This record gives sequence, C-alpha cells and structure tokens, in this order.
Amino acid sequence: MKFNEIKIREDILRGLEAMGFEDMSDIQKQAIPVILQGKDIVGLAKTGTGKTAAFGIPLVQTAAESRDAGVTGLALCPTRELAMQVCDELNKMSKFVEGIKVLPIYGGQDMGKQLSALKKNVNIVVGTPGRVMDHIRRKTLKLQSLKMLVLDEADEMLNMGFREDIEFVCSYISGEHQTELFSATMPDEIMELAGKYQNNPEFISVSKDEVTVSAIKQSYYMVKSHQKDSALCRLIDYMSPKRALIFCNTKRKVEALTLQLKKNGYSAEAIHGDFPQQQRDRIMSMFRNGNLELLLATDMVARGIDVDDVDVVFNYDLPQEKEYYVHRIGRTGRAGKKGKAVSIINTREGRKIRDLENFCNAYIKEKVMPSYDEVLPIKANNNMNKAIEYCTGKDLSNYMEYVTDRCRKENLDPMFLSAIMLRQSMGDERENIEIVSSKRDSKRHAGRNLAGRSRKRRSRYKKR
Repeated sequence: MKFNEIKIREDILRGLEAMGFEDMSDIQKQAIPVILQGKDIVGLAKTGTGKTAAFGIPLVQTAAESRDAGVTGLALCPTRELAMQVCDELNKMSKFVEGIKVLPIYGGQDMGKQLSALKKNVNIVVGTPGRVMDHIRRKTLKLQSLKMLVLDEADEMLNMGFREDIEFVCSYISGEHQTELFSATMPDEIMELAGKYQNNPEFISVSKDEVTVSAIKQSYYMVKSHQKDSALCRLIDYMSPKRALIFCNTKRKVEALTLQLKKNGYSAEAIHGDFPQQQRDRIMSMFRNGNLELLLATDMVARGIDVDDVDVVFNYDLPQEKEYYVHRIGRTGRAGKKGKAVSIINTREGRKIRDLENFCNAYIKEKVMPSYDEVLPIKANNNMNKAIEYCTGKDLSNYMEYVTDRCRKENLDPMFLSAIMLRQSMGDERENIEIVSSKRDSKRHAGRNLAGRSRKRRSRYKKR
C-alpha cells in the first residue's frame, strides 16, 4: 500500500515524497488509517519498522487542521537523542505544510531558549518526560488544546523510571484527545497505562519476522576475550566502513576503547548519557556529516542515533537484553539500504547467539577472523586513497622538491621512500589473533591461523 492511497493531505504527501517515502511499512499501513479515524492504539513495534511515520503523519495532519489552536500534538520520548530524531522527522514531513512549527524540549538544553520558543505559535512538542513536566509546572507548556498524545518507546521510558512523570503529564490533559502508545515489548505496566489513559485502544502488532532486520547481514566472530580489541581493529581495517557504530555495555568500556582506537590512528569518538548535551550534539553532528568514521556508544543512547548510511554496527559486547540487540543493529540497513551487523564474542557466548537468532527469527553467520596478511593490502590501499583524496587540488610542488632533494642527497629510490611513508601510516603490526570457532559454521576454517599459513588437517574420521 502506498501513502497516497489513504486520506493524507497533499502537502504532507509532498514532504513524504521528498523524504523518499512511497510504500508503507506494515506498522504504517495498520496504524495510520486507525489513528486518522480518531481512535487510540497500542502499537507493538520495534526499531526499524517505520513507527515514527506511523504516529508522525497523524500528528502533523492533526496540527495542520487546527494550526491556530496552539499545541495540538505532544510526543514523549525516553531520550534527548530520540526526541531530536523524532522532531527532525516531523519537520521533514511538514516541510510543505504552511504554518506548522515543531519544537523539541529536553533536559540539558538551555531553559531560556525553550521558554522563548514556547511563547511562539508551537503546534507540536516533542520532549523527554522530565523536561515536559517541568514546563507544565511552570505553566509555560499549556495542553488545553491538545488533540493527540504519543508515548514513543513506552517500555524504555518505564525502564528508565519515567512512569510517575508520564502519569503527571497525562493528568494535566483534560480535554478530549487521542493517546497513541508505541512499545517494543508489552510488559504489564504498558497494559496498565493503556487501561488508565486510553479509550478502548486498538492493538496493532508487527511480528518478529516483519521487523526490518531482513535488510541486515548479521554475523559474528569468536575470539579469546583478551583479544577483542585487536579483533575489532582488524575487522575495521578489513571492512573499511566509512561510517560505523560500535556498541559496548558500559560507559567505562566505551571511553577506554575510544582512547585505544584513537591511539591506533582511527577517527573515533564516544557518546553516552553522562556527556553534556552540547558535546553529544557536536559529536553526533560530526558523525552525521561524515567527519567521523567510528562512533562508540552505550545502549542508553542507541535509540536516538538516527543516521543514514551507517555501513556497519559492531557489537563489541553482546547486549544484556535481546531487545537492545534489535535496537542496535537497526541503526544500519535503513531507508531500504543494506546493512551489516557484526558481533565479536568470546568462547562462552555461543549460546547467546542462538538465543538472538530465535528472538530475531534471523540467521547469524559465524565467520573466521581475517589474517593480517589479508588485511594488509586493504589497509594500504585505503591509506593511499585517503592521502590522494586529501591532497587532490592542493599544490604539491614544494613537497615534490623535498622528496627529490632527499632522494638525490642520500641516493634513495623514490619508490622506497614512498613505501617507508606508507608503512609509517599503517601503524604497528597487530598481534596474532588465535582462531577460535564454535564449529557450527566454520569447520572448514579449522587449522588455519592468522599468518595465512595452513596446517595439515586431521582426518575427520579415525582410521580403524
């Protein structure tokens, strides 16, 4: 089903067309018509299913039809990053809708700027529960004209302890309105919220096999725990992503691994919940604009990272909750593009891979770590390409004279000098990484080590 087959305003359709949206995802074609009929819904949908548009289009359409009434739409999100992402999507959808203003409000942002912005004709507010509650208490956010409330990632908000904040916000909405609740899981608390604040909601579910992990090639490499850092570096060199996300389970590991990657010459930055908002915005801007190759993060900020063209998601640690795995890998393979998700596991984590396969209804392929000899030509070519790209259009005449003069004085072959400089750019040789296999997919790799040599394979069967 296409967006133009349902009752969506023409100016919103223009915005969707500019975003490259044409065919609706399962959650969109199930949810949008129901919401546009004025009904409440509980949408069970994971990251990557297109749920932002599922509630965003009705939010914008409702605001467009009563644009002079003040704040008619409010969306609550668990994190600042997700609030910013949703706000950005709504702005794109409403690009051709005259008079619509969408405002993000969240903690860590200058309160004075928010107060000033709220005095203007704002139609839709997207915010985190705590900061929205602050503005309601200050009477700087008035909800008497509200027509639609959206609880996005409701399960995550509950996990983060926002239930009282959500209930506070809901208690201040007195007029007739719709409440749309979206969640990746359906714990009892979600059902309690639905029963308390929704009017005969319609339940809509996107099953596991419909989650868009099908566009993502999933694989894993098994290594010894103490060789994970080296394994990650080798895979980065081998896969050569232009833009990659690396997830760790703790802030401490994110910071330590970022320092190690920087020390090894990689373009890497960290982001997690303890960083000031200004610093997080700056790093996200660098990553989004292509000025940063590797972004390391914790699960706390995973859902708020909405960047197109992420080539690879690396799981340095497997997440503690299976839902987080889907949230992580959903950062790649977006907007109809292919993506890759690579997990680096130790010998004790094979069972977790099986559990993730069952949860995602997907196959996660075991792969063997590439040897240093296999990686060497790839990294050398990448370094040369980066140097050529950096110097294209620049005047190199003085530098050519320096090289010529040095070679003449010391009787050096210019090719030899070029090789020296390339070798220096490659950094230290990585440690040899021991081949480890779960023997599920990689029996054919048994006996091979990372120096590229092969040992004689033992016969599969003993001679009788």
